[in-house]
Amino acid sequence: MSLKDTITEDMKTAMRAKDPERLGTIRLLLAALKQKEVDERVVLDDAAVVAIVDKMVKQRKDSIAAFTQGGRIDLADKEAAEIKVLEAYLPQRMSADEVTAAVKAIVADLGASGPGDMGKVMGAVKTQLAGKADMGQVSAAVKAALSGA
Repeated sequence: MSLKDTITEDMKTAMRAKDPERLGTIRLLLAALKQKEVDERVVLDDAAVVAIVDKMVKQRKDSIAAFTQGGRIDLADKEAAEIKVLEAYLPQRMSADEVTAAVKAIVADLGASGPGDMGKVMGAVKTQLAGKADMGQVSAAVKAALSGA
């Protein structure tokens, strides 16, 4: 069963359980997936679905920061609840140590050295770690690996 099918089944389960918060979040996710399929005239594979879920989680984290700064804790809590639902569809995240080790291995494979190779390294890292690690954390690890080289 593909990830998209799993999400559809979870929507049906949320409908039966009369869970409006979970149902609303899953519907938003399915709408985003459908929009991507229609816009690009493609059928999304699991990797593309994970990328969309990851993007939605990042948007919600940004919203939480804005709502918290604006004193709207009620809206920040709603966004946090949506993140919990969305994160169920992401693969297990890598720890900081695992990210650092993976970045160092990629830097060594590419023979990269210095900040000028940041773009080359980030391109390789994104393909290997997409959906598995927070890209902000990955970017910091790449900067550290290149400055130490």
